[in-house]
Amino acid sequence: MAPMCNGKSLIEVDASIRRMKVWKLLETSHLTSVEPWFQIFQEKVELPSGRVLDDFYRIVMPEYAMVVPVTLAGELLMVRGYKHGPRKICLSAPGGMIEPGESPLEAAQRELLEETGYQTAEWQSMGDFVVDSNRQGGTARLFLAKNVMQVMTKREDDAEELQVEFMSPQHFLEAIRQNDIVTLATASAVALALVNGIV
Repeated sequence: MAPMCNGKSLIEVDASIRRMKVWKLLETSHLTSVEPWFQIFQEKVELPSGRVLDDFYRIVMPEYAMVVPVTLAGELLMVRGYKHGPRKICLSAPGGMIEPGESPLEAAQRELLEETGYQTAEWQSMGDFVVDSNRQGGTARLFLAKNVMQVMTKREDDAEELQVEFMSPQHFLEAIRQNDIVTLATASAVALALVNGIV
């Protein structure tokens, strides 16, 4: 029996995907920028039906790297700190904006070292993901860092006061249920590592 998806064979699903069409970009207007944090564009697009949308907004934010660090003992290394978006102190994976001239991996390595004082030579990309599928937002570059070890004290920064914490994958899932992890990037990055059996 052929594999099924939503009651259809994968051949039928593939054929329906091939019939789909992308939107046609007719015009782009740059509305505002606050460098390096975001740019806002108003776009005029034509749908496959022929209908034209005059005011589809796109928000472009910097790409960032996020790391799922795992110790030699198999524990996740997280950081606890204040996040101004959700207005709370919570757990998150180390990460931050990719600086000009940096590769995503270099940014991930720098952020891990700055925020935790840990590093490793064992890195694996887990993929690149757009934060908002309609408005774009930023692009998250996710990495797994295996067998991390402490090599220095973490960098002190009054705008980013962080505390390093270790937890098992089971405790991480409990932290999600307890609303101690509130950022989608952290939840999805660690979940991706768990689903793929690499933690």
